[in-house]
Amino acid sequence: MDSLGVFASVLPEIILTVAGLALLMVAAYAGDASARLVGWLAVAALVLTEAVLALPAVHAGGEIFGGLYRADAFAAFAKGIVYAAAAACIVVAPRFFARDGGQRAEYAVLILFACVGMSMMVSAADFITLYVGLELTNLSSYVLASFTRRDIRSAESGLKYFVLSSLASGILLYGMSLLYGFSGTTSFAGVAEALSQGMNMGETFGLVFILAALAFKISAVPFHMWTPDVYEGAPTPITAFFATAPKVAAFALTVRMAVVALGPGTESWQQIVVFLAIASIVLGAVAAITQRNIKRLLAYSSINNVGFALIGLAAGTAEGVASVMSYLFIYVIMTIGSFVCVLQMRDEEGNQLESIASLAGLSQTRPGLAAAFGIFLFSLAGIPPLFGFWGKFLVFDAAVAAGFAPLAVIGIAASVISAFYYLMVIKVIYLDTPTSRFSTDRNPFDYGIMTACAAVTVLGYLLNPWLGATSAAAAASLF
Repeated sequence: MDSLGVFASVLPEIILTVAGLALLMVAAYAGDASARLVGWLAVAALVLTEAVLALPAVHAGGEIFGGLYRADAFAAFAKGIVYAAAAACIVVAPRFFARDGGQRAEYAVLILFACVGMSMMVSAADFITLYVGLELTNLSSYVLASFTRRDIRSAESGLKYFVLSSLASGILLYGMSLLYGFSGTTSFAGVAEALSQGMNMGETFGLVFILAALAFKISAVPFHMWTPDVYEGAPTPITAFFATAPKVAAFALTVRMAVVALGPGTESWQQIVVFLAIASIVLGAVAAITQRNIKRLLAYSSINNVGFALIGLAAGTAEGVASVMSYLFIYVIMTIGSFVCVLQMRDEEGNQLESIASLAGLSQTRPGLAAAFGIFLFSLAGIPPLFGFWGKFLVFDAAVAAGFAPLAVIGIAASVISAFYYLMVIKVIYLDTPTSRFSTDRNPFDYGIMTACAAVTVLGYLLNPWLGATSAAAAASLF
């Protein structure tokens, strides 16, 4: 490939890097007064990058930079979800930060640099690229988690995330070093070739360490311990970001690693993934029942949903990977909508509310907000005919087709448990007596995103032909 083709393949990363550096200079010289301008310019950069993903070189460029980076349909699909989620989290942030002295200009810049890291993660074809992308994402995430400096919960969440993420990065490095030591290469293709000749004990340990570290990044049980605390302590727009964009990027990286680099050892990693799936589904369902903070409940909901997505990966087939990508697309829409609803939970003085009890009688005081919240919660529970049901159906169908019918049965049974805590919140919204009045202040951008997410959640089946074809093409590019 010529130089022009190489640069065209990494055009999304180039645009985001240039935009991030330029906006960083604007923020440095103009200060926080430029926060809104920086935010909207960052959104424009993400929208432009989203459009660039349609270029042939971006979604079908193949391996470049000596096999370090791969531009294919799988990466383009994951990047599209990541950029959309990041843009939504920038748009809904100003109103939240207004009561904390205003949004700081570096917020959008940090998200842009995190998106550069996530882009490298999903396109990684080598352990070196993987680690550089992962750490670039982590460095931005550490700052974002503790973004509200005067809030002790935010500072605590940033510290917890930093310590535990550093531990996971160390585990990942150890696993990578083992695979490099026994295979003699850091390339995914080279590792796969070495594993195809038979796995020895060292390679098995490397595989286990890498999957353990990636399980931390996607909040899979038993590496989920940071998720509820970080989700609760971080500012709500940043929690929404953590629950969507980095999770999609980490999951896409896990899928590529499992299918491409560890493909010959499928039978070995399938056992691990099955355990992670069952543990995440069950614990995410059971632990959420006792939660009284809506953000902690959504944290356990995300753990639960990770378990369902892992069912598709456990299948180890192209259909299974396609179901995972469809599931992530649907999950991001429901999660962004849910957190935008949480952002509307303010009393008449504008103070942010987070307790589930504060939602009592919401249907009587804010019927539109209550209806949107109900739609997202019913969809997360997998109640037909909402779009969330289709995501669960796809992963269960892929598991059954691959001979994992018992795993699908466990997932279906756990869905009933998880439905309980979603219905508990809906009961509070629609049946309990109002205890406080919510603010009637409505931000058009927040409501626009919430309405769009609700519309897709209700009418998402109209997207099935496009979503099925796109996710199938993304999965096929890995096999």
